[in-house]
Amino acid sequence: MFMASLDNLVITTALPVMGARLDADLEELQWFLNSFALAFATFLLPAAALGDRLGRRSVFLAGIAVFTFASALTALSTEPWMVIGARAVQGVGAAAIMPLSLALVAGAAPPHRRAQVIGVWGGVSGLGVALGPLVGGAVISGWSWQAIFWINVPLGIAALALARVALADSRGERTRIDSVGVALAGLGVLGLVFGIVRGNEAGWASPEVALPILGGSALIAGFVRWEARAPAPVMPLSLFRDRSFSVANAVGFAFSFGMFGAIFLLVQFLQVVQGRSALEAGLMTMPWTLAPMFVAPAAGLLAPRVGTRALMVAGLTAQSAAMAWIAARLDERVPYPELAPAFVLAGIGMGLVFAPMATAVLARMPERHHATASGVNSTIREVGGALGIAVLTAVFAAAGGALAPADYVDAAVPAVATGAVVLGLAAAVAMLLPPGRSAAHDTSSRTRSTSTAMRATSASTPSKRSMPRMRSTNSTSTT
Repeated sequence: MFMASLDNLVITTALPVMGARLDADLEELQWFLNSFALAFATFLLPAAALGDRLGRRSVFLAGIAVFTFASALTALSTEPWMVIGARAVQGVGAAAIMPLSLALVAGAAPPHRRAQVIGVWGGVSGLGVALGPLVGGAVISGWSWQAIFWINVPLGIAALALARVALADSRGERTRIDSVGVALAGLGVLGLVFGIVRGNEAGWASPEVALPILGGSALIAGFVRWEARAPAPVMPLSLFRDRSFSVANAVGFAFSFGMFGAIFLLVQFLQVVQGRSALEAGLMTMPWTLAPMFVAPAAGLLAPRVGTRALMVAGLTAQSAAMAWIAARLDERVPYPELAPAFVLAGIGMGLVFAPMATAVLARMPERHHATASGVNSTIREVGGALGIAVLTAVFAAAGGALAPADYVDAAVPAVATGAVVLGLAAAVAMLLPPGRSAAHDTSSRTRSTSTAMRATSASTPSKRSMPRMRSTNSTSTT
């Protein structure tokens, strides 16, 4: 799962080098990221459904195999279209890895430790995303851009062997694969992203742009209508009746939109404008990348005590402030010490969001829905990231931005500021999460409730006084 998370952004520090070596323009560089993200988002939910039917470990192993093979294909690419196609295949493999990894981990953990386990999972996932630029820069400086993909091959082979030994298989509800829903959602999002990416180049009123955007919007509307009446929906709309699940997904979309759209521009700023090497750019973002390593696991432990709302609001507010800080300070000659505090603040904010978001998504979901629920959340976040890169880059291009020092900064400022606004709105939306904290943090209370439940079960006649305690323990164990 760390490997799949890493490859979401490991390519960012490689983009200037890949652009020069493969003669790729700004639009193609966007697709190096978005082809992975869109394939990832499209196949997350079908992969979760396949895991429920065929066995989560089996589909997880298949995802590792596809991801490893596609990594080799990407490393062998010699043209931009080859990279785009291979990255899309990588996204398909990652789609089977991410949601099923959370379902396998959450299902294996006892209820009273599930929040801690999800915190570790969130920390590893957040670390993979955050370390992407650093690992990419280090590998490129020491070898070549192809090496960032070759390194996945031995890791994938080792993971295949270890997963067979360490993981127990599990299944969920056996449902039919909603191929119509998958097609509607995938083509709809692809149309939107394609139109936004092409907008500045072809003209927003041109048929090449207007038709994909209108068609994509219509397909997404059709997807919602289809899911409302489909016998086996790929995205069950009934899940959204839970406020915690709905708000967490809305926040996840805006979080990815604002943060990853800004990262795409900021990592290139350090190289294109300030002339840093890929390794230097990775090292300079280390305050950003290291913070989630410590913050996300701690946030997972704190979530049962203080609630997910307080942590996510604080994290999103910190990220919005960090992006606003960067937008205000961004200049061709800005010294690094003026950006470093914002990088630290952004990293802390990311760590405060990752694990509590996963906890909020699964808080009231029965175990049989874990893979689907986490798949919905991952899908929405990936779509948000793809749209964020497309929209913020469109803002950058509309302001006259180009991959040249003279044309970069003035255009990057409004784009990064847009990301700050979106993250601020996400913090406001996070206020709608259910308030309060979980009773699971009180060890003595948990022990008393468990003892009461055991006595009631052995007697087979639970008293009116013991029944509320039993429900409270069960309902809060995963909050």
